[in-house]
Amino acid sequence: MGINKIFLLKNDIYRKARGGYARFLNLYCASCKHHLALYQKDGPGPLKRLYLDCILAPEITKNKKELICKSCKKIIGTRYIYQKENRPAIRLYQGAITKKVGKGIYISK
Repeated sequence: MGINKIFLLKNDIYRKARGGYARFLNLYCASCKHHLALYQKDGPGPLKRLYLDCILAPEITKNKKELICKSCKKIIGTRYIYQKENRPAIRLYQGAITKKVGKGIYISK
């Protein structure tokens, strides 16, 4: 059995710029259903990119160029700098992930 880690929503300038609405998302690989990350999504709209500072768990290695599923080795997205906000992010490939609204609890294995 893993250790439960409970997160609180971050209240930063990016959240305020998007109207203050935020939620936790559990992200899964669309191919093998392996849990990829716990993510804080700010604002409405579809999930097109993952900002590295909003990925709460597990830690994503900073030097990797791509986000790859640890289970099936499928490429989920590519790292880049989102120019509009000058923030490091991962551009998600369409249909690469599924998501479920979460409560901010991450169970490490």
